[in-house]
Amino acid sequence: MGEYRSKLENKEMDFLCEAILSLETREDVYKFFEDICTINEIKDLEQRLQVAKMLKQKRTYLDIASSTGASTATISRVNRSLNYGSDGYNTVFERINWKEK
Repeated sequence: MGEYRSKLENKEMDFLCEAILSLETREDVYKFFEDICTINEIKDLEQRLQVAKMLKQKRTYLDIASSTGASTATISRVNRSLNYGSDGYNTVFERINWKEK
């Protein structure tokens, strides 16, 4: 299998990736995302990760929607990414050593 190439890849996105990779502490991450994103954008990212976590736990759409406030469209989109995406969610879950329980 060849090297992964993102559809988003360009030098500006590379710069953003390098910026994120430079963050060393949780405080660095909070500061950076508070500056670069709106509160709603951050909350959307937070919600999607929670939805992915709950989908991995085999929770129902109804349960996920009531727990997170996510729409069924958002849950479906996250589910599609989990099953057919670039494996980003699973990479993160593995690296932070999160197990579905």
